[in-house]
Amino acid sequence: MNWHTINSPNDIEAIIERSHETPCLILKHSTRCPISTMAKNRLEMGWDFDDDQVEAYYLDLIAHRDISNYIASEFGVRHESPQALLIEGGKCTHNASHLNIRIADLLPA
Repeated sequence: MNWHTINSPNDIEAIIERSHETPCLILKHSTRCPISTMAKNRLEMGWDFDDDQVEAYYLDLIAHRDISNYIASEFGVRHESPQALLIEGGKCTHNASHLNIRIADLLPA
C-alpha cells in the first residue's frame, strides 16, 4: 500500500481534482488511538488495489486537526477518528469510521 501524506488544505484540493480520474481514499488517523491503529492495519493488510484503481491518502490527525476539520466541511461529513472517505468525481461517495472501515466497502462505484 502506497500512502500519500496530506499536509495542507491544498492537498485536499489536489485530491478532489485527482478523484475525477482515479478514486481516492482518505484515511484520517489518530496516532494516539489503538482503534485507529487497528483500522489502519486492517486496511494495509487487505489492500490489493493498484494506484490506478484507488489512490490512498493519509492524514495524521494529531498533527493536522485543522485539515481534518477542513475535510469535514468540504465533504459535508461529521469528523470522526479513525475515518475513511472514498472520494470519486470530487464527492465523498462513502465514509466509515472506527471498526466499520472495511476494504470491501471502499470499492469504487
